[in-house]
Amino acid sequence: MTENEVSNKVIDIAIEIHKAQGPGLSESIYNKCMYYEIRKSGLWVEKKIQQPLIFEDVKLDCGYRINLLAEKKLMIEIKSVETLRDIHLAHTLAYLKLGNYKLGLVINFNVVLLKHGIKRVINGTTE
Repeated sequence: MTENEVSNKVIDIAIEIHKAQGPGLSESIYNKCMYYEIRKSGLWVEKKIQQPLIFEDVKLDCGYRINLLAEKKLMIEIKSVETLRDIHLAHTLAYLKLGNYKLGLVINFNVVLLKHGIKRVINGTTE
């Protein structure tokens, strides 16, 4: 599957979770629901992946953790905030660069319609 195909499937899963649970829960709850449903869908998914920083050829553990990684190619950052800010997208972009991934999703579940809480981060740009 391509990054876009995985992304479409993950977005469908997020929409179903949002319909069932609604906004207002903590990020950890949405993380657990997403992990469970992505696995149930048959996609490979891993959670809380440590992402080291390479600085001057030294691997540094800086405490970076990717929320979810689907099919070893789609990074998923889960939020439950009033408004997505530029820093949330910058954070995701930094993880994309550190892990050499092409596509990331920032999904903010704290919205009335989930489509308004989804941002794609691609090679330094957002949609």
